[in-house]
This record gives sequence, structure tokens and C-alpha cells, in this order.
Amino acid sequence: MSEKLRVSVLGGGSFGTAISNIIASNGHHSSLWMRDVERAIRCQEQRENSEYLPGYRLHDNLNITSDLIESVSSSDIVVISVPSKSVRQVTRLAAPYIPKAAIIVSTTKGIEEDSFCLMSQVLEQELDNEHIAALSGPNFAKEIIQNQYTGSVIACTDDAVCRRIQGVFSSKTFKVYSNPDRYGVELGGTLKNIYAIVSGAAASMGCGANTMAMILTRALAEMSRFANVLGGDSMTFLGLAGVGDLILTCTSDLSRNYRVGYAVGQGKNLETILEEMGQVAEGVNTLKIVKRKADELQVYMPMVQALYAVMFEGAEISQVIKGLMTGEMSSDVDLQGGREGHAS
Repeated sequence: MSEKLRVSVLGGGSFGTAISNIIASNGHHSSLWMRDVERAIRCQEQRENSEYLPGYRLHDNLNITSDLIESVSSSDIVVISVPSKSVRQVTRLAAPYIPKAAIIVSTTKGIEEDSFCLMSQVLEQELDNEHIAALSGPNFAKEIIQNQYTGSVIACTDDAVCRRIQGVFSSKTFKVYSNPDRYGVELGGTLKNIYAIVSGAAASMGCGANTMAMILTRALAEMSRFANVLGGDSMTFLGLAGVGDLILTCTSDLSRNYRVGYAVGQGKNLETILEEMGQVAEGVNTLKIVKRKADELQVYMPMVQALYAVMFEGAEISQVIKGLMTGEMSSDVDLQGGREGHAS
């Protein structure tokens, strides 16, 4: 490594912690900002984020702080890794202190409800920085910090930015690929959370491999169709940030959204489920936002409609499944923007 950079990661959850730890391990000046003063002090002293990644020692080079100004003021790269509902607020707080030349990277998978902005678009609105990118892929933080072999995608139209992030973030076990389709990469990471809920519900009901395969492939078609209408590249969904993230999130109980779906399939109340989890499951809010947008654009997304009916309209799962299986039969492969009544 020829140059040590200063990297600030805003957000002390599991993914922010894992990424900042990789960067520190790579020999860069890595700072992890947490809003909670006492938790930041505890993590710094104990070298462990016991709330999100208990049992894993953090690298000695990683500085954990609750001082936002100290964290970002001299950074070459600033990583935004807070829940989607907090991205605009945290970015606005940090904006006056972020160097104009800094590269900004969003790792947050979500859509802002009022504006339908993806997180990098929120960053564009709140910051004057020219270089904004998104990092997404099939990445469970717990497995990253265990040094399990992992692939991710940095999305930006500027090749130089992609190369810089690849050099800083990649390790012997964490490989970062590049993609110019930032919008598609972010949509992939956001939409798959909806289908993780569907998959979790199916698993709790005892559905077999045939069913799960059908869910995954039809989910991919819905995701690609929706993204295509919004201007994303359908080919992006054949990569790590699309089908890769979809497979991971829909087949593992490490996914919070999968666990939400599993509990929904058992007939539990959504409010109780989220309270018991104690962590953000982005797919719940994303479902509401995407359903509304799909209705507006008349994009055919039967699984989105079905899950919404179960979670927010009191529909019986058995009746919803029957409706899906007896609905219009159309072509298998349709990624190019099918509208209501023309795809399935």
C-alpha cells in the first residue's frame, strides 16, 4: 500500500463496523462514528461492538468516536452507513465539515419515503462533493468480520473513484467489483429486502426447494422490471448487487428481513416482531414505498402486491398464495418493463 488515507465511517451498526474494521486492517486511518457517546467510549476501550457484533475483536488501528467533526473533518473518504431514515439528517449534520474533495460512499440500502430518493441521491442533494458512490452486494457483516470470502460492488460512473475504493476496501477475503450503474446497484440492494420477507414467510410455512426457486426467480424478474422502468440497467441484476444479494438475503436467517417474514408466516403481529428484533428491517418500509411507486407507474409486481396485502391489509396468506398461483400465466423471462396484465 503506497498511500495511507483517512476514512470516516458514519454509523456504528454491524455493516459500518465491519467495513471500518477492514479499512483499519488495511493500514488506513479508519474512524468509526457512533451517535451514542457512551457506546462509542465502551467500544473504543473494549475493542468490541458488543451490541451488533459481539465476540469479535476490532483492529487496534480503528478509532471509535462520537465526535462527528473530528471524524470527518480531514477525511479522504466518508462512508455513510446509517439506517435510511437517518441518512439525510446525519449527512446534513456532517456536511459543513466534510472536505469538498472527499469521496462519499453510501452503504445504506433503502429508499427515502417522501421523495423516492435512493441514498446516493440524498447525498447529492445534501453535499457539494463531486464524487458520490454506492457500495452494495451479498454482504452479511457477521461473515465479513469473520473473514469469510465475500464479494461486493462499488457503483460510480467515475472509474477513478471505483479504483480508489477498490484499493482501500478490498482485502484478502473481501473483493470489491465495479459497476457504473449506481442507480441499478442501489435498487438491487433495496428491493431484495422485500423478497427476503416473502422467502422467510414461505420457509416458516414449510415450503420446499421448488417453491423457494420459484420465489427467487420471479423476484428477480420483478426487481429487474421495476428498475428498468426507472432507468436502471437490467443487466445489473444478474450480478452480485442483484441476484447475488437476492440469493443471500432470501436464504439465510442472518437476514433481519428474512426473520421478519418467518415470524409473519407464523402469524405474529408486525409491530411485535419489529419490537422484539430491536434492529431496523429496511424491507418493511421499502415494501410500502415500492408498492406505492409500482401502482403509480403501473409496473406489474404481484409478489409486492401480495406481501403488502398480508402485512398491511390483513389478507390471509393462504388466499394470497392461491391468487398468485391461479393468476395470469405469461412468459417466463421478462426483464424489460412489463406493465399490468402483460407479465407475471
